[in-house]
Amino acid sequence: MSVKDASKKIHEAIMKYKDICSGDHRFGGTEYKLGKREIGHVHGDHLVDIPFPIKIRNELVESGEAQPHHILPDSGWVSVHLNKEEDVDRAINLLKRSYEIATQQKVKNIRKLKLNQY
Repeated sequence: MSVKDASKKIHEAIMKYKDICSGDHRFGGTEYKLGKREIGHVHGDHLVDIPFPIKIRNELVESGEAQPHHILPDSGWVSVHLNKEEDVDRAINLLKRSYEIATQQKVKNIRKLKLNQY
């Protein structure tokens, strides 16, 4: 089962984030990146995969917000199956969270580079 136009709705929401790029994902679908870091990818209107630090991944799975990744269940990745409209909104929120984590890490890396220059 899938939600009609889910990938379009997700794409429109994600592309509003600063510095996000989209492209073809190597396993099919569309991936979203902040620089070189992937914040997630969408497989059509039925599945979204999103990376998180393992601690956050475990919290998301435990709370039921996401499922373990459909192929790599022990990794930091989660999957969101798009069976109903609420799943699309949840996927967008989780992609935003992944984006925020990536943005924070990017800022930390820039600060480290600046400190190392002195």
